[in-house]
Amino acid sequence: MTIDTVGFDADDTLWHNERYFHVAQQRFHDLLAEFAEPHTTEEVLLQAERRNLMLFGYGVKGFVLSMIETAIELSDGAIPASQLQLIIEQGKELLAHPVELLPYVPEVIGELASTHRLVLITKGDLTHQETKIATSGLADLFWQIEVVNEKDPATYSRILGRHSIDPSSFVMVGNSLRSDILPVLDIGGRGVHVPYEITWSMELAVAEDHHDFVSIADLSELPEVLARW
Repeated sequence: MTIDTVGFDADDTLWHNERYFHVAQQRFHDLLAEFAEPHTTEEVLLQAERRNLMLFGYGVKGFVLSMIETAIELSDGAIPASQLQLIIEQGKELLAHPVELLPYVPEVIGELASTHRLVLITKGDLTHQETKIATSGLADLFWQIEVVNEKDPATYSRILGRHSIDPSSFVMVGNSLRSDILPVLDIGGRGVHVPYEITWSMELAVAEDHHDFVSIADLSELPEVLARW
């Protein structure tokens, strides 16, 4: 079936995101240098993020709370309040960081908006995601915008069902195999993977060869891929 609806991830697909978290995490390693080696800090932080995901969800707030929890654990409660305040300030910097679009995004989104129905499907903190969407300059180009807590087959099925979208006519474009591609393939849709320079540990996945899945270097290749389908 011809593709008539194209879904897009937001963070690290349309604009930079993970690189800012990476910088914050490096600062966090430095902050805790007197208490633990960087590899230990990274491991304990990842464990905290995994534990807290169901409580705090994705996004900056959960990341900051997990850093605070990690700092207290690794320091045996000895970390000064002033250093905890630095962690909070890092979180505020992440929330206030301006949106920086990835290459080719305005041109490709503008082009495809004239030929396809575009749906933005992003996960994370609702307020932060809405702010980034509003300031990106892209919001008016999307037919529908969905901010979700998780990206799994059930979530995609609900979204497509709510908007009367046939999965066989839908393709999802994103940087995460785990969240953007594999769940859509599971429900009968198609996927275009656009790898980002950094992949968060919790988004790592492996995709087997699939006739409804392709990988491209950047969004400039997307119109040609859609034309072939």
